[in-house]
Amino acid sequence: MATAIELLTTLLTLCGLAYMVLALWGTRDFVHSVRRRRMADSGQYTPDITLLKPVKGVDDRMYAGLVSHCLQQYTGRFEIVFGVHSLADPAVPEIARLQAEHPEVAIRLVECPQRLGTSGKVSNLVQMLPHVRYEHIIINDSDIYVGPTYLQGVARYFADPKVGMVTAPYLGRTGAGGRELTVWAKLEALGISTDFLAGVLTARKIEGGIRFGLGSTLACTRTALAAAGGLEPLTEYLADDYEMGKRIAAAGYTVELCGECVETTVPGYGLKGYWDHQMRWARSTRDSRRAGYIGLGVTYCIPWALMTLVASGFALWSISLFTLVLLARVTVALTVGVGTLRDEQVLRDLWLLPVRDCFGLLFWVWSFAGDTVVWRGETFRLKNGRIERV
Repeated sequence: MATAIELLTTLLTLCGLAYMVLALWGTRDFVHSVRRRRMADSGQYTPDITLLKPVKGVDDRMYAGLVSHCLQQYTGRFEIVFGVHSLADPAVPEIARLQAEHPEVAIRLVECPQRLGTSGKVSNLVQMLPHVRYEHIIINDSDIYVGPTYLQGVARYFADPKVGMVTAPYLGRTGAGGRELTVWAKLEALGISTDFLAGVLTARKIEGGIRFGLGSTLACTRTALAAAGGLEPLTEYLADDYEMGKRIAAAGYTVELCGECVETTVPGYGLKGYWDHQMRWARSTRDSRRAGYIGLGVTYCIPWALMTLVASGFALWSISLFTLVLLARVTVALTVGVGTLRDEQVLRDLWLLPVRDCFGLLFWVWSFAGDTVVWRGETFRLKNGRIERV
């Protein structure tokens, strides 16, 4: 039995090591493709764009994120349409403030009183869509912070008529200090920059592109969205971003991952908040990409290498293997997190990498133990990607 366990953990460790190589290969391919795209871009393709932002409440750094969308170095026309379920929402005064401080930007607020499905966000988007003026739309969350070249970086991909959707990588920005800078917030941000994006770039390389969207940026044409069935069928889905990209790809369009990295805010999680968020992500991914998710377990090479150390009785070869795995994992973290995302937080929290990977393996295992998720304080049951209140 001991020998069998040793062989199994060694095999899983080697599979994890192979995944690290694939992640580096995928990252290299992505960086080169972004460079080629930027070199080929004349900057003359600047279609008119509508930004759709469903909002609910006021999040940390929300206003700074809203302002960043107004400060775009973009020669085309663009507008920002906000959607709220009720005009009594706390976000409404913030939007009024934004309109007053940035009169040069066309900013509109739409009340979305109907609840068309379990997902309040998508329900709002369905009601916002008739107010859109332009063919090209970008959907992102209220806490997203973007750089001044964001619109141009996304728009350049639509010069190719085959492109139906453009999505963007993102990093999680923790609080600067105090109660917002918890160890759980650090683990969340570290996972986004060194684990999540590495998986996306590996899938992009292996599958010859991506066929899903990331909620940080869902840019598409209204024509492609209509061909994919519109937003109405997504009102019951938890991973609406994934489904939207999947359906646009199934309609015959290309989905592109652009080089414009954006930021999302990581709350000052306690253990329960961190657990709930990670389990929601894990079970959502499990339901969306079943085959790929099963293979995700082998990517946590550090805990597998630790198990191999113990199973082998700390034999010299297992120590060497653990050292090699640790070196490969750190290389991926620095290449993806620092080199690609420019996330300096990775350097600050690099020592937490083994802890993050051990938690990651735990979340992966536990994700198969149930179907419930917690989202904005409400508990839902997840089945085939759809959610229903418990």
